[in-house]
Amino acid sequence: MALSLPVAVAVPELAPAAILGGFAGGVLPDLDLYAGHRRTLHFPTLYPLAAVPVSLLALVRPEPATVAAAFVVIGAAAHCLMDIYGGGLELRPWEGTSERAVYDHVARKWRRPRRVVRYDGSKGDLAISAGVAVPLLAFVEWPLLALIVIALAVGTVYALLRRRLASLAPIVFGAVPEPLEQYVPERYSEE
Repeated sequence: MALSLPVAVAVPELAPAAILGGFAGGVLPDLDLYAGHRRTLHFPTLYPLAAVPVSLLALVRPEPATVAAAFVVIGAAAHCLMDIYGGGLELRPWEGTSERAVYDHVARKWRRPRRVVRYDGSKGDLAISAGVAVPLLAFVEWPLLALIVIALAVGTVYALLRRRLASLAPIVFGAVPEPLEQYVPERYSEE
């Protein structure tokens, strides 16, 4: 959503489309959380490539639909690239034991984590989220303001609970009935 700030400032009537598109694109890759997380819907090469023509279309035909579509792809691209700069795909990424951040379908290999931000849900991760959200708050009105505040609140709660969630996951997912065990990501059964 923060990437929509230039649109919110320059063309306020298109801000809702840009913000909602950015929100949808930012969430989209993590819909694979229980089905090949950071592989199934994460495309760190393809989303940025797709963002070019869709963004050009939005510049040529600046309408809510084209702007929203552009920001869906831009948001998804930013999400995947930011995952590379965080920790690895593991239950406790602060331990730094995984060399898998995001799967690159073009190169057909896992990109390694850069650990610029220690891990998702870290204090640094929350600081970045807050830092990019606050300027946007000055340019949006209700109900988009509520969406941004709610997203930031969810991020804050996640950051406060992140380490505890890693300890709870093996307990919670260890109690999954046998027919459903195949759907539990392997990292949740780590001890």
